Amino acid sequence: MSAVHPVLALLRNLRADTFFLILFAALILFSVADPSRIANYPALVDWSTIAALTGLLILTKGLELSGAMRWLGQRLIGVMATERAAALWLVLAAALLSTVLTNDVALFVVVPLTLGICRITNMQSTKLIVFEALAVNAGSALTPIGNPQNLFLWQLSQVSFGQFVVQMLPLVALLMAVLLAVTACAFGSRPIQRQAEEKHSPVELDRPLLWLSLALYLPFLVATDLRYQGWAVLAVLLIFLAARARVLASLDWGLLLVFVLMFIDLRLLAGLDIARNAMQGLGLEQARNLYLTSVAASQIVSNVPAAIALAEYSNNWRAIAYGVNVGGFGFMVGSLANLIALRMSSDRRAWLVFHVYSIPFLGIGAVLGHVILFRTAAP
Repeated sequence: MSAVHPVLALLRNLRADTFFLILFAALILFSVADPSRIANYPALVDWSTIAALTGLLILTKGLELSGAMRWLGQRLIGVMATERAAALWLVLAAALLSTVLTNDVALFVVVPLTLGICRITNMQSTKLIVFEALAVNAGSALTPIGNPQNLFLWQLSQVSFGQFVVQMLPLVALLMAVLLAVTACAFGSRPIQRQAEEKHSPVELDRPLLWLSLALYLPFLVATDLRYQGWAVLAVLLIFLAARARVLASLDWGLLLVFVLMFIDLRLLAGLDIARNAMQGLGLEQARNLYLTSVAASQIVSNVPAAIALAEYSNNWRAIAYGVNVGGFGFMVGSLANLIALRMSSDRRAWLVFHVYSIPFLGIGAVLGHVILFRTAAP
């Protein structure tokens, strides 16, 4: 009976997931239009990316359920003296966490912490959450595991973990420098005034789960870097099934299904003559056109689908990576992390505030990415 509840929860979540429903509807249309291709659908999925994403989701869920992030967050509150200091701490925390826990998970850690801080102080949460969304987009661009588009492009590129970081470092360093400068200007030096006595219930750390997740994290990354992600995710699944099955039950399996559908739908779309003719007219064999198209496409279909689609037309992973990571800024649809952050804010004005900062940041990021890619020596 216990195995039924996660399945029912998954079905309920999928029914409420607009993005999944759109992808599923598109798959039905493709299947009706050309039933002969249905048997080839599994071959359209990049299973190495799905395996790597599955392992990371399990390990980060283990860290989350252990209570370690809440414990760390409570310690962080004690060093925040002014609004500017609080904003800088939270922005840095969001960016750093996103490099290892993915941008979405970083938001699930930092945004609730932010809302808790604002409940007991005079600070407003809306602008803080907006800057945290910008921070996870910037910080997650650094590593192959920082966001789904990087994970996909890392698997596609076949470069090492370290090589990927080296290539992305100039862009991320400049984006973070600009973001921190804007953060310091956007928040004042007014001391934080507690509106009520801060009361924290002690966080109960699940130490065995914490140490299990940490112990498996580095070996999993090494195995993935060596292209043994299939065996690595199998080992992680079996270990957690035996030791902490509740972690697997709490996993966002729907997210994995969404990525499977994205691979199938976008590669079916890329195979259409009309799509190929349109894309070929963009001159994607030129790195500059590929970069600019990556930025623009992210504003229309979000950066993960843009990365998957454009990889069908070019193997210049660096130009695509720069473009889709910069494309996470701008309109809220640029990155799923933007939507997550804004939906976690209860302020309807958050959508407007986000675009006030994010659209100019898109312009700045696009210029910085262009300069790094085309004013420096190619790798």
